[in-house]
Amino acid sequence: MANYEIALIESIIHTSELIFCVLSGVRSGANGTYTKVDVKPVLIKTELQYQVTFYEGEKVKHQNFAPDAVIDFLASHVGIYFKQAHLFTKSNDYQILFSKKGKGTVLKKPPSRFVVDLNHNRVKQYLIPEGTPCDFMCELGVMDATGKVFKKKYDKFRQLNKYLEFVDDSLEVLGDDITIVDFGCGKAYLTFALYYYLVKVMNKTVQIVGLDLKEDVIDFCNMTARKLNYEGLHFQLGDIKHYNRDEKVDMVVSLHACDTATDEALGKAVHWGAKVIYAVPCCQHELFNQLKNEEMAPLLEHGIVKDKLATIVTDTLRAKALEAVGYRVQMLEFIDMTHTPKNILIRAIKEPATPTQLNHAYDRFVAFKAAWSVKPRIESVLMPFFRKDREKSE
Repeated sequence: MANYEIALIESIIHTSELIFCVLSGVRSGANGTYTKVDVKPVLIKTELQYQVTFYEGEKVKHQNFAPDAVIDFLASHVGIYFKQAHLFTKSNDYQILFSKKGKGTVLKKPPSRFVVDLNHNRVKQYLIPEGTPCDFMCELGVMDATGKVFKKKYDKFRQLNKYLEFVDDSLEVLGDDITIVDFGCGKAYLTFALYYYLVKVMNKTVQIVGLDLKEDVIDFCNMTARKLNYEGLHFQLGDIKHYNRDEKVDMVVSLHACDTATDEALGKAVHWGAKVIYAVPCCQHELFNQLKNEEMAPLLEHGIVKDKLATIVTDTLRAKALEAVGYRVQMLEFIDMTHTPKNILIRAIKEPATPTQLNHAYDRFVAFKAAWSVKPRIESVLMPFFRKDREKSE
């Protein structure tokens, strides 16, 4: 590309004039596989960058460039790989054409596009970003060695980051030296994400124990942790109910523990005095055949509605029970395409509470339980803690 064309591109980029750019018409003998490239400005936080989109058949790949880097990219592709470039700017439209002999021609026309609000064009910022290789994501097959997330794993990538956003909100409570127990860790995508973020990104001192019932899964997870040199991450074979630990536990995680296994996990967390609890219950079948409420009888007539209602009542009772033993509870939406389209995440944070506050919270729990004529497992699991707090208030 001649000095004039390069100078034009530099001027457009350096003055932030570019609205959109299209490179097309692959030159004969060009070394590459993509057939078209788009370039557009994007605002990432407060920094102006340029998103380059590569088209290769039905595949599309995105890469962000700083202003000087996108100039170098255009200079190495326009007239060399592509025969033409359309640059739509705030002031004019430019078409750069190259002949077979490599001679360039620039056509200038009045502007045909309008300026877009870059805030609506912002790239989603994840706590673990795409485009930067992450060791556990590469090892578990979420992204490749360059940091590109595999298309089939993008839902998992989003889920991991969403989970970490929830955890990030509670870091101030947890401090710098953190012990975590993860009940029912399964293949441990989220467990590895938690360790990676707390240790490698936030520089915390962390010990995590992952517990699951499948021996082959535990063996794989321990092997992976060793391979990644995650010295503070260990996995054990066992169930929630029979797992005991004498040391302090700062945070308990229970994602998709089936039916009353979630209650067992919450009971362990309260027993240990965990500062933070994260639970995503599933398979809430316990109360389905217990629910009775004359005023709400229409909600109990159809199985599909009753099943959803049983889920809501079960998790609400869990939230009220945790409030009665000194936790501030939030019910959040947790996206997980692996199990169901959407789940409720219970986040509970230990907070100081007066005996009167605990007593009032317990009374609300009892009243709600009575309204549905149920005897939930969470009541028996936490009964010692209810009694202790009520005795203090007398």
